[in-house]
Amino acid sequence: MLFVMFCIDKPGMAEKRAETMPAHVEYLNNAPFKNVMSGPLVSDDGKDVVGSLYVIDAEDRSVIEKMQREDPLCQADIWETVEVRAFNKRVDNRD
Repeated sequence: MLFVMFCIDKPGMAEKRAETMPAHVEYLNNAPFKNVMSGPLVSDDGKDVVGSLYVIDAEDRSVIEKMQREDPLCQADIWETVEVRAFNKRVDNRD
């Protein structure tokens, strides 16, 4: 089942986020779920990271909840808001 996780950073998290990224990337590279697609949300000019977006293939929501407990960005308290929704993919135009 696909899930989308949409995360918005707290203000002033750029330095803390940068410090946490190596551990976060390592976590995702060894995650107990399929990270279909993920990346930073950025400001309209593309210069500042303002959050994160994930599309995750997981057995159920409990996998996402576990990720929220174990992911270094979550543990570092970077995100102000986190929205998780089940996702039903209908169109995929990636080449």
